[in-house]
Amino acid sequence: MILNPNSWQFWLIIIILLIGVIAVISRPLSTYVKFVYPNAKFEAMGNPYIEEKGLSTIIDSKNLQEFKDTLNTSKDYNIEGETTYHIQRSLDEHLLKTMEMMQRDSSKKMNEFYTTYIEKIDISLIKNSLKNRILGKTIDEKNIEQAILSGTKKILEDLKNAEKENMPDVLKTYGFNNEIINLVKQMENIDFIQLDIEIDKQIITRFKQIKVPFKCENGKQKLINHMIDIGNIKNMLRAKQLGYGNDTCKKLFIGEGQEIPPWKFKEMTEVDGVSQIISNLEGTSYYTPLKNVIEDYNKDQSVQTLENALDGFLLKIVRDISTQNYVTIGPTIRFLVSKEFEIKNLKIIAKGVGENLSSETFKNFLILEAAL
Repeated sequence: MILNPNSWQFWLIIIILLIGVIAVISRPLSTYVKFVYPNAKFEAMGNPYIEEKGLSTIIDSKNLQEFKDTLNTSKDYNIEGETTYHIQRSLDEHLLKTMEMMQRDSSKKMNEFYTTYIEKIDISLIKNSLKNRILGKTIDEKNIEQAILSGTKKILEDLKNAEKENMPDVLKTYGFNNEIINLVKQMENIDFIQLDIEIDKQIITRFKQIKVPFKCENGKQKLINHMIDIGNIKNMLRAKQLGYGNDTCKKLFIGEGQEIPPWKFKEMTEVDGVSQIISNLEGTSYYTPLKNVIEDYNKDQSVQTLENALDGFLLKIVRDISTQNYVTIGPTIRFLVSKEFEIKNLKIIAKGVGENLSSETFKNFLILEAAL
């Protein structure tokens, strides 16, 4: 009776099935539609200043005016200021305006992702300000001005004005977790290394908890996992360069990422030096970019060389994420991360040009997207 096309039950079942099929199809389709315009816009804008071709147009600027004039010929830049400091501040403002543009053009479900990403950029200012206050120093007004988010500036202002014993309450007001608050309560006996790690962990936890549109979670999670891996590797490279003991090194683990499980990190803590760290990474995707610059590191003994290689590799990773998640969050992630490093590059060049330095003295500090 139910399967009889002449019965009303048959057509009710057909209608219910059709509604179910439409619901299954429309959910990912609605996500794709929301990313069509912003992704096309971000790809059209591009990030020329993480590539040699784009950087070559400004790296040898004779002065700040020429640097600024050349940069402002780019369709999305309008940098102001006469001094290095003010030009760098204008570049920070440009980054914030870019993030705000991305928020306006994207699904509202992406807003928290963008805000948390900028919090990640600002977090070093909070770390340094906390350390200064605990050590009895004041927070420089210029440090507050460097914050990108108004919320970060408010935190720094409140930390600056608070009595030392009231700083844990300030942190609690702004949602810092109990691990961070309890560490700050120790004041003169505080473990600053542990404080840094706990603040990093809180940002990572926020990233993981952020809800993004349907079909976007994998792309977001891959970005976060690689950022965790690179953070762990950088921590270990610095620690071994500074001669930290194994017990201190073990505190530097910020979580499990894409390719560095806890046991692999433990192995890294037990080796003797920077070169051994790199050798220990054989079998991961991070080994080759680090191996490719090991001779440069051996010459200058600067971990910055290795960190730059990792940052350039991160840019390649987000390029891959963009390809793998092309109709959803991929191009958005690539443009966002690339814009952060593009602004860093431009600030380095502005400083070099402002101090009349040859481009040879600072070009090695620039982050370029790793080759395919």
